[in-house]
Amino acid sequence: MSAVADNSLLERAEQLKRNGIVIRTYDLWKTYVMGDQEIHAVSGVDIEIRRGEYVAIMGPSGSGKSTLMNLIGCLDTPTKGQYFINGNLVSEMTDDELARIRNKEIGFVFQTFNLLPRATALHNVELPLIYAGMSAAERLERAKQAMRHVDLEKRMDHKPNELSGGQRQRVAVARALVNNPSILLADEPTGNLDTATGNEIMGLFERLHEQGNTIILVTHEHDIAQHAWRVIHIRDGKIEKDEKIR
Repeated sequence: MSAVADNSLLERAEQLKRNGIVIRTYDLWKTYVMGDQEIHAVSGVDIEIRRGEYVAIMGPSGSGKSTLMNLIGCLDTPTKGQYFINGNLVSEMTDDELARIRNKEIGFVFQTFNLLPRATALHNVELPLIYAGMSAAERLERAKQAMRHVDLEKRMDHKPNELSGGQRQRVAVARALVNNPSILLADEPTGNLDTATGNEIMGLFERLHEQGNTIILVTHEHDIAQHAWRVIHIRDGKIEKDEKIR
């Protein structure tokens, strides 16, 4: 890459940070080759998400929303296009660099909770801090603070099988928040919960948004998407509609 191109990218990154833009994609593509066919799972997507926004990415099965989530979460790399997160050009990073970005910039909340079954809730929340190399005393305090943040201070020593589905998802949210990430990325976070518990978790997300967290929610359910303040509709790998609903 030329020095001129390097300077242009640096200027773009600095401008995004100055303007409070946490997520920015430019002509983002993800193409899979299957035999003699090319499948464009994501096709030229341009997205801009500012700090403090609450955005739902919504689409039916096969729409490309899961592929887009994997790209935004740095779990996959684009075929072409640029992707900046918090001023970092992640679309050209190595696997090791992407792992560091995932741990530092993104808090993940998955449908299946992804908790270690033999570890306590508190230890599950500590895990990202261990990977970050934080001292034992500091990570313990940070993990306890995150547990208090989701109203689970009385369940810190419980293991996942001793918790309800809603409590397990709250542990997952605490783990996602413990590193103070740039974004909270939630993939179908109520998919394994009953309606009442799902509403409780969505209430928690609303409270976290009110406290200033940037939240990206991936869902195929209309009623869940309506909790967000903005909905990006994906169909056939493209943005069909981008609307503010509040």
